[in-house]
Amino acid sequence: MPEGPSIILMKESLQPFVGKQVTEASGNAKFDKNPLTGQTLHEIRTFGKQTYLVLDQQAIRIHLLMFGSYSVDEQTKPDKSLRLSLIFKTGSLYFYTCSVKSVDLEFLSSIDWEADIMSDAWNPKKAEKKLKSKPQMMVCDALMDQDIFSGVGNIIKNEVLFRIGVQPESLIGNLPPKKLKELIAEARNYSFDFLEWKREFVLKKQWLVHTKTTCPKCGQKLVKKQTGLGKRRSFYCEKDQKLY
Repeated sequence: MPEGPSIILMKESLQPFVGKQVTEASGNAKFDKNPLTGQTLHEIRTFGKQTYLVLDQQAIRIHLLMFGSYSVDEQTKPDKSLRLSLIFKTGSLYFYTCSVKSVDLEFLSSIDWEADIMSDAWNPKKAEKKLKSKPQMMVCDALMDQDIFSGVGNIIKNEVLFRIGVQPESLIGNLPPKKLKELIAEARNYSFDFLEWKREFVLKKQWLVHTKTTCPKCGQKLVKKQTGLGKRRSFYCEKDQKLY
């Protein structure tokens, strides 16, 4: 599943269509596409792993899920995979094997934009308050909680916990105040590092523990384990990451 930084890159690639009018809409997403024709794409907003195409009368929410993808100006996958196509005079957009839904414009005001780890509106104090209200939550689940860290996925989770020296099954309530603040700060810091590495096509080369077998610090064999309520893969070092 694409994480927040990858969604930012998708937004950037779709940006040339802002201000343009839809001339044709189709696809097998389960809502009426006809009203989209004639509407102008005013803005593209991202919230974590979600993208909102803001039009005159509605917004289209795109979530790529595990295997979703998109293309610009050329349909690269068969019609059975095509959830939505938007045709403009200047080009076209295609979204495949993903969740595509129409939402009211009013829905956008209900989103907690301050929870988006990559947004200028990101509010670390609010994140800290949310975390403190869940002392029995494991840090691996907390980082993946989209209500707290919208945009964080499994890669960011594993790398952040290695950076701050915390084992994934540690409980939020057991973290020292300084370590809790490190968790919040590094979730954002690493997300922007991720974005730059992704732009430079060197992301995987920068991974320290995610999908790795040995610790880059001590050389000890890393633990690979499904952790937390979500049972997501964690890679960590028992020596260099402390269990709180």
